[in-house]
Amino acid sequence: MVPQFKPSPLRIRLFCTKTVQQNHHHRWPIKQITKTNFNESLSEIKNHISSSDFIAVSLQNTGSFSSPWHRVSTFDTPDTAYLKAKFAAERFQILQFAICPFKLQASKVIAYPYNFHLFPRDELKMGMPSYSFTCQTSYLTAMAKEGFDFNTCIYDGISYLSEAQESTAKGRMGNPMAVDHATKSSSSPALSVADTVFIERVRSRVKHWKNACTDSDIKTEALVTSLRKIVLGGEQFGSRPSMTIDVCSERQVQLVLKMLEDFSDVLVPLIIPAKGGGTQAVRAVLTSSDEDKDLLKRELQTFEFEQNKRVRGFREVIDLISASQKPIVAHNSLNDFTFMHSKFLAPLPPNMDEFICSLRLAFPQVIDVNYLLKDIGPVKKMTNISATIAYLKNRFFAPIEMEIPNQANENEGKIHGHNVVKICQLFGKLFSILKITPDAIESSDDFLASAINRYANIFYSLPGSSQEPTNEEIRGWTNDKRKVSCEDVVFLWGFRERISAGILKNMLQGSHEVFAEAFNVRMVDRSCAIVVFGKPGLSNTFKNVMNSKEVSGPLREMVSDGLKAAGYETYQRVCSSGLWESALADALDKALASHNCLSEAAYETKQSEIYLSNELINLAEL
Repeated sequence: MVPQFKPSPLRIRLFCTKTVQQNHHHRWPIKQITKTNFNESLSEIKNHISSSDFIAVSLQNTGSFSSPWHRVSTFDTPDTAYLKAKFAAERFQILQFAICPFKLQASKVIAYPYNFHLFPRDELKMGMPSYSFTCQTSYLTAMAKEGFDFNTCIYDGISYLSEAQESTAKGRMGNPMAVDHATKSSSSPALSVADTVFIERVRSRVKHWKNACTDSDIKTEALVTSLRKIVLGGEQFGSRPSMTIDVCSERQVQLVLKMLEDFSDVLVPLIIPAKGGGTQAVRAVLTSSDEDKDLLKRELQTFEFEQNKRVRGFREVIDLISASQKPIVAHNSLNDFTFMHSKFLAPLPPNMDEFICSLRLAFPQVIDVNYLLKDIGPVKKMTNISATIAYLKNRFFAPIEMEIPNQANENEGKIHGHNVVKICQLFGKLFSILKITPDAIESSDDFLASAINRYANIFYSLPGSSQEPTNEEIRGWTNDKRKVSCEDVVFLWGFRERISAGILKNMLQGSHEVFAEAFNVRMVDRSCAIVVFGKPGLSNTFKNVMNSKEVSGPLREMVSDGLKAAGYETYQRVCSSGLWESALADALDKALASHNCLSEAAYETKQSEIYLSNELINLAEL
């Protein structure tokens, strides 16, 4: 018998992975953008954003969690989920940012994908946007397997500053800024004696300096002219004479600006910001005519525009997306938009409500495809977008044709950013399944607006429910799920390591009468588990027993070995206090030991229901 060749599972997996990548590359050419071709691509991107119906985004970060329990899980409320996402966004970095403006026409999606390579380079030598960031080895390994060029990322990646960092940078650079109406005070406060003396002294200096610069009849030697400039404080702003007026307060700034209005026919005032904030001085620039004054203002506008482009970097694209006010489509909106807010807008707010309010100022409509999945019925747990598309293809007849104009000839070998095209495809398929048809969209703008508003701005969704979750609800993604009250959840730790949920449950059964009723056990990480009681009130009974001296029987032995218990409010305190230890057990110990935390009442959960999956965590993944 001739022996048959059986490829190993590893080789099969590698072959399959390679084939999938080639197919995606063949179908979906994605334009790769680096610092080299960034500026020349901006106008093209702007046109595609302007003509699109939606904009899909997908991020490739250096990581998402430092320990297993840091991941957003089914037992998290929206607030604890946000705090976990916030912690990740502040630690890790974005290396690739893919955007895809697209339109829906009949059963066709017309998409224009771009993949931007980013790196937080300190180009202004100010320690911004970042001195350092954290990397997760599994994420970098996955990027390396896809052929990601880390040298290109580091040396040719596009840098950026957030809006908050841009304001700080402009102040530190100290470049003169034109005076706008917002800078000038509309009120005219009563002048004190000191104000009057200050104004008249400055007016006299400005008048003599102006006369010295404009009086062409006076013949003076070069030495006398130089001494006069030194005495009067004359300088050059480009090719034009200028004079710097030092100020000590914002009140003096307004007094000087008001006084310079008397010379507005020839003088243009500029503000020189101080590095520590505020205003360092006011500079008056002398122009020769009205035409010269208009030319100076245009030069200042051009200078400010070029400076903004240099400072903002990739945030130019974020600003284009924000200005378009188009609906943004994502696959994991909470994770993606905490990163986007942290890197491109401002530091993240302390809680979920403030985050949503701040985010909607820049991006008023965000649609998560995960939330659209809720309306098509129970969905099994999907590991990635491709698996979700395959699942929908087997269950529903909703063919979607992807049309991507060939715009990536110079990057034939690049496949980075393909997830953003998959999001467009999944979104189009879901719109078709949910009967939000392109024909209905074209016939009624109100229909489209109503459909978008129904699914927009849901950053943490629940299984089997199309309603926006309350603050104390927990999501689950499998068919086997049930409602549980936060008050019926207890965290357990202090047991021996590498114990399974089944063994721990067997140890608890019979250890106390509270475990005579139905209960379930789930592992959170290797150090901690949660116990979910089926009967209301048993969790409080169990916690009271654990905190009393009346523990007896097998439970007493477990407590003697170090077993500890705490309610859900302690877990909330861990997340809100930033106790991100490697093991959840250590974080819970610190939360209980801390005497500076808020009272327990501040963390009491409202009477509400949570959705918790019955499937156990795979310890092999921890």
